[in-house]
Amino acid sequence: MATIIYKRILLKLSGETLMGEKSFGIDPLKLSHYAKEIGEIVELGVEVAIVIGGGNIFRGLQAKDSGIERVQGDYMGMLATVINGMALQSTLEAHGVYSRLVSAMEMREVAEPYIRRRAIRHLEKGRVVIFSGGTGSPYFTTDSAAALRASEINADVILKGTRVDGIYSSDPELDKTAVKYDNISFNEVISKDLKIMDKTAFTMCHENDIPIIVFNINKHGYLNRVVRGEALGTLVK
Repeated sequence: MATIIYKRILLKLSGETLMGEKSFGIDPLKLSHYAKEIGEIVELGVEVAIVIGGGNIFRGLQAKDSGIERVQGDYMGMLATVINGMALQSTLEAHGVYSRLVSAMEMREVAEPYIRRRAIRHLEKGRVVIFSGGTGSPYFTTDSAAALRASEINADVILKGTRVDGIYSSDPELDKTAVKYDNISFNEVISKDLKIMDKTAFTMCHENDIPIIVFNINKHGYLNRVVRGEALGTLVK
């Protein structure tokens, strides 16, 4: 039996990761890859909650550039996360992984309303819980939603899946001299103004003693190796 270091995780996926090589929308190959990776750790006995962004469809911060009021734009972004959540749920279940889509915004026809105790019960029964709709309030990012939900469900760790293999001193896709951090403190992340998650999310994790691991979700087997405790990516604690 595999040794699991993290029994209950919150996996944070950005909407952009779903695009794959596309410029917008959802790449079915990426969805299938994530479903397989998640299915592997569910079989190990890991309890998995997921918060997914909506940037592949619409970002609330885009609203100011399109003449849409910020609050309205944020709600549009929240709806985009529900669309992504529905797509991920469908793909997970096609791979034999039971899941529940939960929304902070009420829409009974497609998702359960968020009730903390019910969500925890789903996790205890081995179901993947997909949190959508952000926090249900404007002015909060899905990073903040991830930190909030992780705190509420008593997650052991937040795993932030990205296209790069950790936190760097600058964007490694733009700066070839960027230096990777293997371990870094919350205070250092905030003082260095590293743009991997927003400050609200980092502060909430810091206050609730929830470590964050930033790793490359696109590498096969990395999610499995991270929950077993292998030192991949960057650990923030």
